[in-house]
Order: sequence, then structure tokens, then C-alpha cells
Amino acid sequence: MNLVIDRGNTQLKFGIFDQCKLIHSDLSDFLDKKTIKQLNDRFHITQIIISSVVKERHEELVTNLKTVTSAIIDLSHTTPLPFEWQYNSKETIGKDRLAAVAGAISLYPDNDLLIIDAGTAITYELVSDGIYRGGNISPGLSMRFKALHHFTSRLPHLSKEANTPLVGSSTHEAIRAGVQHGLTFEIEGLIQALSSQYKRLKTIITGGDAEFFARKLKNPIFVHPNLVLIGLNRILEHNAQYI
Repeated sequence: MNLVIDRGNTQLKFGIFDQCKLIHSDLSDFLDKKTIKQLNDRFHITQIIISSVVKERHEELVTNLKTVTSAIIDLSHTTPLPFEWQYNSKETIGKDRLAAVAGAISLYPDNDLLIIDAGTAITYELVSDGIYRGGNISPGLSMRFKALHHFTSRLPHLSKEANTPLVGSSTHEAIRAGVQHGLTFEIEGLIQALSSQYKRLKTIITGGDAEFFARKLKNPIFVHPNLVLIGLNRILEHNAQYI
């Protein structure tokens, strides 16, 4: 069994795969030795991959994982990937971005792809002719709400709300309308611009706010909440012979 770990800015998500099939997933603040032992007792873990954008307690996490197996990949820009990619600063790219691309290509190998990860930041990745071409990074919903509060003296710190009018008639509505509709228009605009260049373009969205945006976007879009886990498992399988 494969254990794949996606440690993001706000949470740690992990999954257990039996070859290519996801059989269990969950969220956690951290994986201590007791939790890892329980997972191993239940699933008999043979190899592990970690993608972490957080440095804090990273070595502790790796040490904990080594109590069940030494076959561990700590994903980096030097890890062999199951796709060709063009990026000028490979050493600085987010590991979760690479995993999302790997997951999308494995699910839709014959399409040009726009992959959107709607989390703390919102990232956009473009794949054409099977090659990862690069992408964009923009503040996500929670970051935009927080910025409006932090960088002003009177605006409150709000969160998303589904039924928000297009134009607000109060300060709370104005903030939510500006943040939520503004980001929705940003996503739709990029989809339309790229669709005019790539006729076989398929749009995939993942991340904590994926369902929120999927309900608002007019363009056809495919929601895959476990896309990064699927991609990590694909990268792990691609490197299995080397670990």
C-alpha cells in the first residue's frame, strides 16, 4: 500500500492507495508516530511520498514515517516526474502544483488541461500536448478577505458566503461581492482566453474552495477533490523502482 501526504499551508491531507486506487483519505494537523503506526497496522504501508510546502516540523514528520518504511520520496524539483515540463525556476515551484499536474495528466492524458487549485492561494497550471507549460499564482478567497481587513483600518475580516449579490448594498455585502465575484470573473476570464487558443482544453478544479467555485462558473468544469493525492501517487509509482 502507498501512503501519500500533501502538507499544505493550512492542513495535512493524506491518502492510502492500493496501486492506483484511492481506498482511504483523511485530514490531520500532523502525523505523529502513534497515528502512523495505526495506519500501518491497518493498511501495511510499503512506500510513501511527501509533498510539503511547510518547513516547520518537516524533519520530525520524515523521522516518524521512517518508523514504518525507508521507502520514502520527499518530493522536490529534482524528483523524476511522469511528464515533460517547461518552467524557468524549477527549484522554486510549489510541489503541490507538480502533483496536481501529474494527477490531471493521469486522468485526462489526451486533453489540453487547465488545472485550478483553489486553496489559500489559487494556482493555474496549463498543459498542452502532454507538456506542462507553466501557470499563474493569485491570492485565494481567504487571503483576499484577510488582506482587506489587515491593510485597512475599518474593514472587517469576513469569510465566503454562497448567496452574495452581484453588487453589495452594505459593507459586508460589498466585501463579499468584490472578493467572491472578482475571483470568479478572474477564473472565467482565464478559461475563456485559453479556450480560444486550445480547442481541446479541459478545466479541472481542486482544493478547499473547488466546490464553491464550481457552482458559480458558467464554463464546463470537472471537480476532483483528491487530484493532488492522485498525482502524488502517480509520481510515487513512477519512481517505485528507485526507492
